Formats: sequence, C-alpha cells, structure tokens
Amino acid sequence: ATAAVMQDSRLNVCMDAKHHKTEPGPEGQLYGQCVLWKDNACCTANTSLEAHQDQSYLYNFNWDHCGAMPEKCKRHFIQDTCLYECSPNLGPWIDQADTSWRKERIRDVPLCQEDCEQWWEDCQDAVTCKVNWHKGWNWTTGTNQCPRGAMCQKFKFMFPTAAALCEQIWSGSYRYTSHHRGSGRCIQMWFDPTQGNPNVAVAQYYA
Repeated sequence: ATAAVMQDSRLNVCMDAKHHKTEPGPEGQLYGQCVLWKDNACCTANTSLEAHQDQSYLYNFNWDHCGAMPEKCKRHFIQDTCLYECSPNLGPWIDQADTSWRKERIRDVPLCQEDCEQWWEDCQDAVTCKVNWHKGWNWTTGTNQCPRGAMCQKFKFMFPTAAALCEQIWSGSYRYTSHHRGSGRCIQMWFDPTQGNPNVAVAQYYA
C-alpha cells in the first residue's frame, strides 16, 4: 500500500519552486508555446507570458548574454521554461534543492532523443560563455552577465554533443536518452495537445 501511495504522490504534482502553483489544474489563458499544458498546468497565465520575454521577471535571466540568441534556438529555451514551469508530470524526478529561491528542482528527467537533438541542432550557432547556466554568473547588474575572463563561444564548441547540451546546461536537470517520442519512456518537451499529453504515461511508468 505504501508503494502505491508513494507512486500517487509523485504523479500530477507541482514542485515547490519560485513560480509554481501548489496544485496543478486547468489554465485557460496560457500563452504562446506554454499552451500545450492548458488542460492541467503548474504555471499561471502570467508565468507563461513571462516565459516568452527576453528579460523576464521570472529569474531576470538574459538569453542574449553573448549577443542576440537566434529565434530558432530561443524557442527551445522557451519550451524548456514552459515544461519546467507548467508540467505536472515531472514528479518522479523532483529532488530537494537548497537554494534561496526554490525548495525543489528536477534531476535526470529522461528527455526524448529528438527533443534534445533538435535543441542542439537549432542552437549550434548561438553563443554563450558558460556550460552550466545555473551558477557562476556575474549578477552585479541584476541580470546575468558573463563572469570575468569567460569567452563567448558558439554552442557547438561549448557543447560538442546534444547530450552535453541537455545534461550540462541546467546542471543535470535533464538526461539524454536514446528513447524516441511516443515510446512512453521519455519526456517530450514538444507534443501535439490535441492528442493529449504523452508525459502523463511516462511519469506513471517511472513512478
């Protein structure tokens, strides 16, 4: 019985973090790329709108810290933000976080191969100065700037493989897998909401 209770507590949950709702539920007004989660979301409409801003108040994080990030690349980071803020299906990978701004984080979420490869493909010519975007920035201006001595380089040099990008950029939040979309074994960052949310079954499998 305890195992069943444990399993249930990891399904359809929101993590205890900066902008998450306490319980998932319908959000009719989700914005832009976050609309995939409108039937059952951990994010509010406001959060979904901010996820699309270049300099959003969510974390004061600037994608363009080494010059403008190409749009085709940026859409993956917006999608990554939508998944993180809105998905109620990340329970099996929620871990404790000892930071001032959140009590929980995700770790080793198994991303579908296509989602990771496409992210890497579209971002190869984007430019950054850091491999791990979670820490080590210079925040003196109130937004993230490259630390002193850090060189801006193209993603393809910073992240030589798709796995390097997905696994390193948010310090192990994602894990690169060889599982394919629709396999029921990996989390999709992108899906067709008219077909329902495929990540519900994935969370059940891992829980």
